Amino acid sequence: MTSYAALLRGINVGGNRKIRMADLRDVFTEAGCRDVASYIQSGNIVFTHDSSDERGLVAELERQIEAATGFDVPVMLRTDRELQAVLDANPFGDLEHTRLHIVFLAAKPAAKDAKAFDASRFAPEEYRVIGREVFLNLPNGIGRAKLPPALPLIRGGTARNWRTVQTLAAMTRELAAQS
Repeated sequence: MTSYAALLRGINVGGNRKIRMADLRDVFTEAGCRDVASYIQSGNIVFTHDSSDERGLVAELERQIEAATGFDVPVMLRTDRELQAVLDANPFGDLEHTRLHIVFLAAKPAAKDAKAFDASRFAPEEYRVIGREVFLNLPNGIGRAKLPPALPLIRGGTARNWRTVQTLAAMTRELAAQS
């Protein structure tokens, strides 16, 4: 049994892609997930599942969500171990949670794409790519940040602040300990 966090992209941030968390939990349960719980209203679901086939599980979850809601919702999955690795890899140290954001990508970007963008004109905002995640240091928070909308490699990903990532890691770790 594997414990996962599903990070859904682009829901509950505007008026036309709303999904109630209770409905989303039901979709995950119907897709064979167990121990399903949500965290805040922005598309974070933790669960356990027998499958370790991430691609297959992502495809099934996206299919089930679209069938239930009528719109396509990209899903990024991370296991409890992968989330712990994200915590351990933080290149920016102990920043305030409103300054540090992680963009979760479906796949690791090519090295040339990860290094090709010159972020110096956005200083003091900065980014680092580690695996399938992009760490963003945004001193004035994400709401006024100029770097994220200009950074092409994060398109298609979904961002979470540091506190949310820490909480999801704790939730998946607890599920893993129970399995």
